[in-house]
Amino acid sequence: MSEDRPAFYALAPGGWRDWWTLLHPPYTVWHLSYVALGASTAAELNLYRLGLSLLGFFLGVGLAAHALDELRGRPLGTSIPDGVLVAVAAVSLVGAAAVGTIGIVQVTGWLALFIVVGAFLVVAYNLELLGGAFHSDPWFALAWGGFPALTGAFAQDGRLGLGAVAVAAACVAISAAQRVLSTPVRRLRRRVATVEGTITFRDSTTEPIGPDMIRRAPEAALQLLSIAMPVLAIAFVIAKRSSPVP
Repeated sequence: MSEDRPAFYALAPGGWRDWWTLLHPPYTVWHLSYVALGASTAAELNLYRLGLSLLGFFLGVGLAAHALDELRGRPLGTSIPDGVLVAVAAVSLVGAAAVGTIGIVQVTGWLALFIVVGAFLVVAYNLELLGGAFHSDPWFALAWGGFPALTGAFAQDGRLGLGAVAVAAACVAISAAQRVLSTPVRRLRRRVATVEGTITFRDSTTEPIGPDMIRRAPEAALQLLSIAMPVLAIAFVIAKRSSPVP
């Protein structure tokens, strides 16, 4: 198996391309869509508060979490210095907390709990603290699926209705499915040296098994979902803003 990119969206290493790869653009936008889906369950959708929520999660997940993840083991193979990654993570977490503080002042003080939990998840998951207790598929689904949806909803009016809980549960399931698809793809791209084998069909024809063949279907599903989820979130926001407030 020849040297390959660490992800389907990764660019050739070096310079600004390392930053694009670090941001995981399709996945970052995908997980930001959970924030918008959760916010859309509020009685009245406030676009200003949604914008702040999206900014906070972009800083926390898109920058801080991914910087810490790259710091531990260099899974993306970027040449960004360790010190820069640490600085990006620290500044982004502080920025996310500052954005959350606006919500505390304007919505409810209970948002402080979400800020603390979010910061803990970013650090504990990506640095594999406590022996990696929080670095698992279930915690990925909860932290990057359900939590953004619940936060997006709560940041709107300081309440969590049954709709928000249901959306969060769906986001957990979707994130779990993402993990099921992405784990073997990542392993093939980042760890596997060679794949050999043959499929023999009932009509006696054969087809060679290679890395491209194995990852083609799950990776195509990931690419389609990374488009579908943001489009779905935008549709929910548009529908919510278009419907009359009772």
